[in-house]
Amino acid sequence: MIEQTETIEEFLARCSADVEEAVRKAAAAEILPRFRRLAAHEVDQKSGPHDLVTDADRLAELRLTEDLGALLPGSVVIGEEAVHADPAVYEALQGDAPVWIIDPVDGTRQFVHGDDGFCTLVALVRRGVVIASWTYAAARDQFATAVRGRGAFLDGERLVAGPPEPGRDLVVATSHPDYTTDEQKRALRALWTDGLAPRPCGSAGLEYLAVARGELDAVAFSWEAAWDHAAGLLLVEEAGGTHLTLTGEPFRVTGGNALPFTAARDAATARRVADLLRTAS
Repeated sequence: MIEQTETIEEFLARCSADVEEAVRKAAAAEILPRFRRLAAHEVDQKSGPHDLVTDADRLAELRLTEDLGALLPGSVVIGEEAVHADPAVYEALQGDAPVWIIDPVDGTRQFVHGDDGFCTLVALVRRGVVIASWTYAAARDQFATAVRGRGAFLDGERLVAGPPEPGRDLVVATSHPDYTTDEQKRALRALWTDGLAPRPCGSAGLEYLAVARGELDAVAFSWEAAWDHAAGLLLVEEAGGTHLTLTGEPFRVTGGNALPFTAARDAATARRVADLLRTAS
């Protein structure tokens, strides 16, 4: 619990491990027991057949909402499923209170199909700035954390993205075609060019982690939902990478971005991808 005169930074120094424990407990209680054991009645569609939600999503988000709110009184929570139920919840990002942004199961489609490529994402945001993030790939037992100005870590080891190896094609994970409009497809099609090797993305959170680890050169995404991007963007930044929208500005979790945007393991790669996206927009 935050003390009356404590800053967010002091809270994180004291309680970051408590946040990690809350994420692990939510996954252990609500997500992992359902992994590869989902019954048909535990899976529903939201906007369509590719937009799924499960009991694991709903129950893990409810648990995290309660536990994180208790850790930081006065904070508010924006969860993917809560926003689906009431879009007005998203407006809390515009306020002054600290905001927990939660994606209980990022990569729900993978989760439903028994693929271990899913994760739980939590970010702490204040006045539009992502201050800290937690990324937990429960089925892979991998936990990544980042605090602004203090670096990014995976299982206690510091992450350094570094520049791509010279002379090889840049691998770029892009918005999956199922989730893009015709206009967005045209913009992303510009990445199909010499020197690049684009592919559809999986879990956004795990793609960001791959960039931060230097295993993936960049991502190029066409949607703004803060729960998909906030945690991973801070990981990439703290590992030495960067992110750019079509106007050359960093991506804002509060919205209003010129899309598509990119996040990359170094500034040169981000500029190259952003320039290609801009030419097609």
